[in-house]
Amino acid sequence: MKSVIIVRHAKSSWEHTDVSDFDRPLNDRGKEDAPKMANRLLERNIKIDAFISSSAKRARKTAALFIKEFGGHKDEIILVPELYLAGPDAFYNAIAQAPAKANTIALFAHNPGITEFANELTGVRIHDMPTCAIFAVKADIDDWAAFKDAEKQYWFFDYPKAK
Repeated sequence: MKSVIIVRHAKSSWEHTDVSDFDRPLNDRGKEDAPKMANRLLERNIKIDAFISSSAKRARKTAALFIKEFGGHKDEIILVPELYLAGPDAFYNAIAQAPAKANTIALFAHNPGITEFANELTGVRIHDMPTCAIFAVKADIDDWAAFKDAEKQYWFFDYPKAK
């Protein structure tokens, strides 16, 4: 059994209009929400074996805040530029390339693609992945390359304002 935890980046800052979309940083709420959501995963006794992120600044920073809570270092994050403004195929490709030894991976990316991807995985539908939301699924596979065609089981959905 392998598990995929999909995380939309935390709330980003629009303070500086001269900063490109790719380089937007997290705002204060985003910096608070990311560790809080990482800790919700830890409370569920979830062990993440690989952190995979869009290379955009707000996704990288969200992943860095998560991995810190899990006792890892930001240098361990696998950056996948194709996850920036990605559609479902880019997510499937990133998952197919996940480390073979990993049983649970976390993907950090952006809307609208992340919501579209989450809605493609199981019969559970969400209207919109809020910032720092988590959508998790499991698949009875041994190899990440089999994920796309495997039957996925909805695991849970959580977001900062849910509690």
